[in-house]
Amino acid sequence: MNSQRPATAGASPDPALLSEAADWVMTLRYGDNARNGQEAQANFDRWRQQSPAHAEAWARAEALMGVFAQVPAGIGKNAFHALQQPNRRRSMGLLGALLIAAPAGWLAWRHMPWREWTADVATATGERKSMTLADGSRLVLNTASAVDIVFTAAERRIRLQAGEILVTTHADPSPTYRPFLVQTPQGTVRAMGTRFSVRRLDEDTTRVAVFEDAVEIRAVQGASRVLSAGEQIDFEAGRIGAELPVEASAALWEQGMLLARNLRLADVVAEMSRYRSGVLRCHPAVADLRVSGAVSLADTDAGLALLARSLPLRIEQTTRFWVTVAPR
Repeated sequence: MNSQRPATAGASPDPALLSEAADWVMTLRYGDNARNGQEAQANFDRWRQQSPAHAEAWARAEALMGVFAQVPAGIGKNAFHALQQPNRRRSMGLLGALLIAAPAGWLAWRHMPWREWTADVATATGERKSMTLADGSRLVLNTASAVDIVFTAAERRIRLQAGEILVTTHADPSPTYRPFLVQTPQGTVRAMGTRFSVRRLDEDTTRVAVFEDAVEIRAVQGASRVLSAGEQIDFEAGRIGAELPVEASAALWEQGMLLARNLRLADVVAEMSRYRSGVLRCHPAVADLRVSGAVSLADTDAGLALLARSLPLRIEQTTRFWVTVAPR
């Protein structure tokens, strides 16, 4: 990654530089270098600062970084590892060519997460959406979430494609009983007159937290469990984990807030990263600092500034899509 071709005033960035910029996007987002701290940052900075043409190529790639932030981690990682094969350079060249051919398209795509293409209802990164369903139940979608809503004469079903939802069920006006179900690839959650959240942690795991009454969880391969108010659980297609306590404040994301109670800074930053495009990372030197207090998820810049005032931290912003919480 060390091309040094001169820039031409008024011209598009060099195709080779755009290919390298696309390579950096994938490496920083999904590669092992994303976890190597200062060395990875220094290598990237040296590349970007080689010339104005490098900087211009990266400016276009920033929009692409926002796009990849919308893609589920499992899909993105699979794509990255596929690019490690012998055809990697040709594939990265194709990504760079896309940056040349359709920069406006990349920018538009960044504001249209992939989930919106097929889902009934979806939210972008940092967005939350509340709605009243046909039966009077209340549904809230968290950041980067997507659902299909399927109400029939026999059931009320929500298919959670991505992200996290908060459900407050309402007595069904239908004259015949219709169960209220939330479905993920790992199984089905049946409401038992309740307020609960369902979150897809990754491609293999769903988390359920109950704030009122109870739910029944039934995994794809047949295991089942009843979860009561004040409990949460992670489950997979073939396994249901152990119950853990959950506080009512765990649903404060509905109001755009995270209430931290002696949490590791790394965990707080990871949660905040769900609400902004690009990369937000925590330096290993400060990862174990403890955080207590309310942090804004609706305005993550304000939340980061609060952390920097409260702890021995500084916020390093290489670009608006690459931010590091580092030691002061």
